[in-house]
Amino acid sequence: MSLPTEDFLVEIGTEELPPKALQKLVQALADGLQAGLVQAELAFGEIKTYAAPRRLAVWVKDCQLLQADKRVERKGPAKQAGFDAEGNPTKALQGFARSCGVEVADLIEIETDKGTWMAFEQTVQGQAVQALLPGLVEAALAKLPIPKPMRWGSSDVAFVRPVHWVLMLLGSEVVPATLLGKPASNLTRGHRFHAPAEISISHAAEYAVVLKAQGFVIADFEERRELIRQQVLALAEQHQATAVIDEELLDEVTALNEWPQAVMGSFDQDFLAVPPECLISAMKGHQKFFHLVDQDQTLLAKFITVSNIASTNPASVVSGNERVIRPRLSDAKFFWNQDTKGSLDDFLPQLKTVVFQQKLGTLFDKTERLETLAVKIAKPLGVRQELAQRAARLSKCDLMSLMVGEFPELQGIMGRYYALAQNEHLLVAEALDQQYQPRFAGDALPNNELAQSLAIADKLDTITGIYGIGELPTGDKDPFALRRAALGLIRIMIEKELDLDLHFLIETSLKLHEHVVFSEALVESIYDFIIGRLKAYYADQGVSAEAFEAVRVCRPSHPNDFSKRIEAVKIFAGLPAAESLSAANKRIQNILRKVEGELTEEVNPQLFETQAEADLWQALDTLREQVSSQIAGRHYTDALTSLAQIREPVDAFFDQVMVMAEDTSVRHNRLALLNQIRQLFMAVADISRLSV
Repeated sequence: MSLPTEDFLVEIGTEELPPKALQKLVQALADGLQAGLVQAELAFGEIKTYAAPRRLAVWVKDCQLLQADKRVERKGPAKQAGFDAEGNPTKALQGFARSCGVEVADLIEIETDKGTWMAFEQTVQGQAVQALLPGLVEAALAKLPIPKPMRWGSSDVAFVRPVHWVLMLLGSEVVPATLLGKPASNLTRGHRFHAPAEISISHAAEYAVVLKAQGFVIADFEERRELIRQQVLALAEQHQATAVIDEELLDEVTALNEWPQAVMGSFDQDFLAVPPECLISAMKGHQKFFHLVDQDQTLLAKFITVSNIASTNPASVVSGNERVIRPRLSDAKFFWNQDTKGSLDDFLPQLKTVVFQQKLGTLFDKTERLETLAVKIAKPLGVRQELAQRAARLSKCDLMSLMVGEFPELQGIMGRYYALAQNEHLLVAEALDQQYQPRFAGDALPNNELAQSLAIADKLDTITGIYGIGELPTGDKDPFALRRAALGLIRIMIEKELDLDLHFLIETSLKLHEHVVFSEALVESIYDFIIGRLKAYYADQGVSAEAFEAVRVCRPSHPNDFSKRIEAVKIFAGLPAAESLSAANKRIQNILRKVEGELTEEVNPQLFETQAEADLWQALDTLREQVSSQIAGRHYTDALTSLAQIREPVDAFFDQVMVMAEDTSVRHNRLALLNQIRQLFMAVADISRLSV
């Protein structure tokens, strides 16, 4: 029989919440409440969240009203220890009965695999959900990810922002509770200006509908987000323009508005003489404006802002925003004009005043290391040395500019503009920008060899330096973003098919750090750290962890070579012979591991005692030259496909031959044969690790 259910709603009303944390906070509240309901063994339906600037709310549909009764069994002492020789209860058994609140006669016997035990069994009546909900909500609130809780007034209550009301309804009934210093009620509040009075919610399911109709609040974050998107796109289209919607900005704007109204504004055309990225940063970063472009993707002197009020005088809202953005754009124009009065080289001396890392020196020291390292990387890629050296020399100069000082996200971008303004080589200018790519997951990679060289050098210098002084990432703490840098540089090498020796580059980079003690162990440790980033990278492409490990244990020094091996293993795993040969390699590995001292390199066909040995040797000898040639040419797929042909003679060998023969010479000969097979496979990958 199904138990009765009812909808439950909790809303925490606050002052304006931090916009970038809004979604994380409400999801954490929902997750905590869900976990509490599960632990309390209460069934429920869909859980829906609501998040707006002044409220966090969770609606639990069809929440079970009463916990089911359940039988609880408590185990006591063994029967043998519970009674003495005369059959009287011992003190241990009497104490157990008292702890259960019953007499010894009320206890039962239970049979276990270890004998008979005394126990107490009772039915625990389920509690009403109304009594449980305050504690569940309080526990969920206590676990919210709030870095710096606030206290306000004389209260000891701490929360992300001051709390003004709490709404808790189970169906139509208020859940009696006091949370965060506020008694729960069925009252909420609407828009701060359009509907500031209290609003009564008669049923949990009516919350969002009533708030929207009476309170001028769209509580549903996703609904509000899409409304803003459509308003912005439609308004731009009305003005024959295209709005560029950055998803992170859209999230932030959604978190700032309860009743969004998109309005169009404009600014002086003169500002368009400034690089568009500067104007966009000013509009997005300071005012949360969406910028507009024409059909050629050229920035227009217009913007769209989202107001949190349906004004009766929209023109005043527009003029207010235009008045506010003008000084921001004027600052950007001033920075541009000042920065371009000199050259990038003028910023070089200032790099000596900025510490990159205390033990690794200044940004100028880093620049000098990059000059050496970028040239080493660029040489095998066919890049002219003077271009690589020049790009490295200027790589950090724009960090000292006024523009980047105000808008740090423009690092590299402004380097490109300033380089072009002083007529640097186009490839040098592009490298100054692209050295930071990929900036985030899915970002584009540097598109030419010079930019790729500088990007790899920059990331490698940071990794080897920080790793070399022992500042390794731990858990989710990675202040120098070494993981991102490692994945970025290895993606460049693989996806741009650059034939670079990672071991050599790590050694070269380490030796450039004055205060890092070089060792081969450190080189290998950094190699492992960088290559380790590839596990998740390949997993996203459908490569199994086993396939990744099969290649990783061979420690290819060239990441591009690593990638070719991964592709070969993926294809090999789909061949009919893969399962048998993987098992055979595992068997060979286990045998060889136990007899390392008995291994010899040469195989003597004269010592064969069975046809299976001779057949396997013949098959191996026939394939050896072809496979070695394929491996030398990095045609790993062809090599493993060729090696798949020895499946039958390998199977026959293990069926018919006793490897560990009593005759020492015969045993050593058979081990040598297996070792040659193993080494040939290992020249590509350790296929014994595959579970196919």
